[in-house]
Amino acid sequence: MDVSWTLWALTILGLCLLIGADFFIGRKPHDVSIKEAGTWTVVWIVLAALFGLGLWFFGNGQASQEFFAGFITEKSLSVDNLFVFVLIMAKFAVPSHLQQRVLLVGVLIALVLRAIFIAAGAAIIASFSWVFYIFGAFLIYTAWKLIQEARKDEDEEEFEENRLLKSVEKRFGVADKYHGTKLFIESNGKRVLTPLMVVMLAIGTTDVLFALDSIPAIFGLTQDPYIVFTANAFALMGLRQLYFLIGGLLKKLVHLSYGLSIILGFIGVKLVLHALHESGLHVPVVSIPVSLGVICGVLVITTITSLIASKKQAAAEAAARPESIDA
Repeated sequence: MDVSWTLWALTILGLCLLIGADFFIGRKPHDVSIKEAGTWTVVWIVLAALFGLGLWFFGNGQASQEFFAGFITEKSLSVDNLFVFVLIMAKFAVPSHLQQRVLLVGVLIALVLRAIFIAAGAAIIASFSWVFYIFGAFLIYTAWKLIQEARKDEDEEEFEENRLLKSVEKRFGVADKYHGTKLFIESNGKRVLTPLMVVMLAIGTTDVLFALDSIPAIFGLTQDPYIVFTANAFALMGLRQLYFLIGGLLKKLVHLSYGLSIILGFIGVKLVLHALHESGLHVPVVSIPVSLGVICGVLVITTITSLIASKKQAAAEAAARPESIDA
């Protein structure tokens, strides 16, 4: 898809206006209700759908299919981010009325960092076609690792601060309590970070680790930087509302990691086949419609099996409860 600099500028401007509207509406710290989270989740999904349809009418069907495949993949992978966001919120004991501000700024940081990753990835792919072998192998390895982690007992899982975050805290110092929405305060004549700023950085920089999986995954569906960026943008900007909407359901998605591992493994194989095809070998190439069908199918099946498994587990715990009381 041939994208002019004017279209790039208009797209970024449009996203900035949407982000600004989102920030302005929710600028006052408050506890986000299910109704508010649900409304904004629908708004961002509808905007993404309209953008994808716009690509169909003003671009071509291939670009539209690639966008929807990329958006759904990034959206499903971003749900996995929410598990870590919950751990971060608990680690830093973020007050409930400040969580929406933390997520908004944290996601903005993540979007900027992902844009850098996307630009680098596009440049590498344009220069070295063999990088698809590396991307494919990495996604297959990540899929296997995700399955291994899913089989572990994660009841006592805690968030571990990365080196960058620790170095920032050491360099600037951190206040001992939250000070509303302030990011810096004066303490003993020194300008220090507030815990709010630290947790924003934690969410933004931690997302980089997820980008190591998601960016190669979406490049396995499309090599168009414009589609890669917009799919990531729409997936990330709806993440804040999704956090409040399905926060209580996250523990019920017990098979999500298995589903994501299948998706990553599938895209990894697709990348390897693509690389072999580019090398001149006659191998089957997975089309975008097939990719879209596999991704949607896996997500639907794993969601249904997760809810069934969670329901059975809840019933088993309820049945065992009277016995433990009698004992």
